[in-house]
Amino acid sequence: MANGDVNGVSHDLSALFSSDPRDFLVRNNGDKVTISSLSGKVVAIYFSGSWCGPCRRFTPKLVEVYQEVAPKGDFEVVFVSSDRDEESFNDYFSEMPWLAIPFSDSDTRKHLKELFKVRGIPNLVIIDSNGEVTTENGTMVVMEYGVDGYPFTCERINFLKEVEEATKRNQSLSSILVSRSRNYLVSNNGNQVPVSALEGKMVGLYFSMSSHEPCVEFTSTLVDVYNKLKEKGENFEVVLIPLDYEEEEHKQGFEAMPWLALPFKDKSCEKLVRYFELETIPTLVIIGPDGKTLDPNVAERIEEHGIDAYPFTPEKLAELAEFEKAKEASQTLESLLVSGDKDFVIGKNDSKVPVSELVGKNVLLYFSAHWCPPCRGFTPKLNKIYHEIKEKDNQFEVIFISSDSDQSSFDEYFSSMPWLALPYGDERKKLLDRKFKIEAIPAAIAIGSSGRTVTKEARDLIGVHGANAYPFTEEHLKHLEEQAEEQAKGWPQKLKHELHDEHELVLTRRNVYCCDACDETGHGWSFYCGECDFDLHPKCALEKNEEAKDEPTTMEGYVCEGDVCRKV
Repeated sequence: MANGDVNGVSHDLSALFSSDPRDFLVRNNGDKVTISSLSGKVVAIYFSGSWCGPCRRFTPKLVEVYQEVAPKGDFEVVFVSSDRDEESFNDYFSEMPWLAIPFSDSDTRKHLKELFKVRGIPNLVIIDSNGEVTTENGTMVVMEYGVDGYPFTCERINFLKEVEEATKRNQSLSSILVSRSRNYLVSNNGNQVPVSALEGKMVGLYFSMSSHEPCVEFTSTLVDVYNKLKEKGENFEVVLIPLDYEEEEHKQGFEAMPWLALPFKDKSCEKLVRYFELETIPTLVIIGPDGKTLDPNVAERIEEHGIDAYPFTPEKLAELAEFEKAKEASQTLESLLVSGDKDFVIGKNDSKVPVSELVGKNVLLYFSAHWCPPCRGFTPKLNKIYHEIKEKDNQFEVIFISSDSDQSSFDEYFSSMPWLALPYGDERKKLLDRKFKIEAIPAAIAIGSSGRTVTKEARDLIGVHGANAYPFTEEHLKHLEEQAEEQAKGWPQKLKHELHDEHELVLTRRNVYCCDACDETGHGWSFYCGECDFDLHPKCALEKNEEAKDEPTTMEGYVCEGDVCRKV
């Protein structure tokens, strides 16, 4: 686990923490503790600040570990503050039972941050009893293993991983849900139910956070499925694994759930997150009657199929896959866009356009939002391409599917678009999000004249080929590739370019890249320098070179990342 220049070196704690003439650390009550008292102890250097949200959440976890380990007499924590004023330092330090570098000693605090290359907080550096760094990633170790990770050495962590793997091989419901201090679950009225009461049943472990909107929506669906299965007499139970930060939020969310739960802030909650390698919430892990994991997450299947997803077996999964395949084959524009009495989309001035009028057209479903910078960057390009395609084929249309936060933002954004839209807040948006698994915007789904999905990658294809990507079919794209192959026959295999005069650029097939001349996405051919990872579109490379012949030779949550905004 150790890494960096400071590892493999035996650190003298007095030299680390003292400054002339100070040879002591402080407690939050003002007591001074000599640095020499740390000799022979495992010391955790805690870089943190009161203004940092992740620090605020991590500190109570570290306090819990400290209070269990410190009484043994061989462990101490030293707080190195990133606070900007002494009042903030004092308020934050009052929550900590360990030692600190005095706030007034900014030079030592700065030196420690530089020495251990602290780039972000919270950061926990662990130094063993010999003064050697065992890990600079103690924050993650404490979060994952808590007090069990002590003394936080590679050997200890490797041992815990081996135990965990052995536990997985011999997994049972008790090994998952029973801890050393607890063999029961709780109901929302406070009753305790032995874990043993669930043995032999199919159990869903529901990882959820009450304040997380996708969890709120899924809980409603899961309650409906749970109650129907109970009415049918199925031997199925759900156990909530609460991931809430605040107890009041947890209580409010749990009130609506008819099943059992691990107690709020139970240590097993975090362990199970790691054990099942949780990647997203909501997650519903299915444990079979034999105590083994049957499926790592059936939440999406329940959202799509409801009670029909039960009993979550491989056979049922295969059955659902066949059902989806048949459903895809019979998909029509009406099946996508008509729901109950909602059988229209809107144009300008809120005019209603019946979905039936769009049947037989090639339709692009455009998922976007005004608050999303990549969307605002892509929409003008799509606007231009829309008009280019319409000139060639009037049987083309775009429908805006909004993720805007309010009606006025929707109205403002839609006013810049020449196409149609679902009304703001329309319930069909959620159905389409789920149907096409929209996790990032902007996104564009191409629907062919038959009503079947042509591609879910239309946004990328437009970025690469512009209006030429239309009608987005495999046959058409193959034709574009053949054209590109033919065109490339007249291009040089290598060239020098003024934007990259260090090395020659080689004509290379590339999947997706960003052109270093125009910053636009590229696909297929590139004039490429592998040594520098430098790309030029053929157009940019060749046009620039042609111009150069006549010129003198002297010389961005959702969370937005790059060209998408992703759900978080």
